Amino acid sequence: MSASSPESTEVTEQQVQEDLIRLDAYRSQLNALVQQHQILSASRQDHLRARESLDGVDRAPADAELLLPLGAEAFVRGSVDRSAPVLVGIGSGIVVEMDRPKVVELLSDRLKRIDQAVKDLETQMTSVDERIQILSQRLDAIARASQAASDVGGH
Repeated sequence: MSASSPESTEVTEQQVQEDLIRLDAYRSQLNALVQQHQILSASRQDHLRARESLDGVDRAPADAELLLPLGAEAFVRGSVDRSAPVLVGIGSGIVVEMDRPKVVELLSDRLKRIDQAVKDLETQMTSVDERIQILSQRLDAIARASQAASDVGGH
């Protein structure tokens, strides 16, 4: 029985097609995970900036004039009443007033959850990347073997 019978060639071609489809799916999944990682990283930076800003306000002299960011690199000069509550978003466009220590605690908790989500995401990314590497190596080996068989058969 020949190793290059039509049946074994069909199975190999079908396996290669399935591996290519799987490889494409893994690459798409990895791309989606990378995008989620970027979103989490941006959120983490926003939360750190907010916490650092609160710390900075607390360290500033009572009569210090501050530049308050409005967005789009626009600022207004002002001062902060340290005893005043802080407005903080809780999701879905809802903002609530909270005491400053509670806001610092909330931001710290959010940062912990974001950090854990980033860790979990990085574990998933590593796993998907390993699958991509294994499939890529297998497809490369099949392509080299097929090329070698063609070279031998063609001479």
